[in-house]
Amino acid sequence: MSEGPIPPGSTIGILGGGQLGRMIASAAADLGYRTHVLAPDRESVAAQTASSLTRADYHNKVVLADFAAQVDVVTYEFENVAAGPVEWLAERVPVYPGPKSLAVAQDRVKEKSFVEQVGGRPARWQAVTSREELDAAIAAIGCPAVLKTTRFGYDGKGQARLASPTDADAAWEAIGGPAVLEAFVEFSHEFSIVLVRGRDGAMTSYPPPWNEHRDGILHRSTLPAPPEIARQWTEAAALTGRIADALDHVGVLTCEYFASADGPVFNEMAPRVHNSGHWTIEGAATSQFANHVRAICGLPLGDTGLTAAQVAMENLIGDEWERWPEIVAEPDAYLHLYGKRESRAGRKMGHVTRVTR
Repeated sequence: MSEGPIPPGSTIGILGGGQLGRMIASAAADLGYRTHVLAPDRESVAAQTASSLTRADYHNKVVLADFAAQVDVVTYEFENVAAGPVEWLAERVPVYPGPKSLAVAQDRVKEKSFVEQVGGRPARWQAVTSREELDAAIAAIGCPAVLKTTRFGYDGKGQARLASPTDADAAWEAIGGPAVLEAFVEFSHEFSIVLVRGRDGAMTSYPPPWNEHRDGILHRSTLPAPPEIARQWTEAAALTGRIADALDHVGVLTCEYFASADGPVFNEMAPRVHNSGHWTIEGAATSQFANHVRAICGLPLGDTGLTAAQVAMENLIGDEWERWPEIVAEPDAYLHLYGKRESRAGRKMGHVTRVTR
């Protein structure tokens, strides 16, 4: 595998066909790269901006071999792609971020243990593999608490809250498998560190946004962050950097935190570009998507500074995208619709970023 930069004109393979892949492909095109999406989905909005699409299962070795032969580097736009195909590809073509980042982020037990090993502080937690272990975890952790699946949870899915031990039966029935029980955290704000690390180990990160959620889904990201977050920015960014170094991560890495009285509490990580970084398209000198492309292709990382006095990104969930006529009429509002055919409750259909210069 070549150690030098991957030049424009080369092809970036993207595993996954969602909106993150769509925006990676758009940023790659701006830098002169072609993109090839591999996804099994009937609808692939990433294919609307990519150069080419293969619609097939990730586990098909004939498809993977053909895909590897057509691309110069591979990345992924979501962490729930199976680890096996990623490892198989990594033996034949550069894959960034590497399989280790994917393996750690896919499993909450591995993730929390790993973060503790590099000096991070997640909420108090305990692994749970049976109904009996849940009782033991409740005795150790206490209530209120939240029971989360160890794998495949996002946007509030795969979670059950326990106000008291009497909720244990319902919570276990809702999750029904390996999980972690997490203590509730007293916090003032939620925020994220969107960091990018290059192939040479160089790192930079964006100013942290204040993230507000509704029904477990990110609703709004606002910058500059309130003082409660700003005071914890340095510590959280340092931890995110240690995580990236320990994983030998290449590309964007996003870690979510709670701003607590005792300092930043680690919530979870995503080894990819992230919804809370969408504001960077208009609000930063270099977007997270452009910097991800720069990192995986071995180019110098771009400036992550703010380009406006204030920036606010709002997700358009379900039928909220139908507000598009009023949004496009707003001065200093930038609308991004993802090209999805069908809206439904909880589905991200687009976002709008508002800037004050």
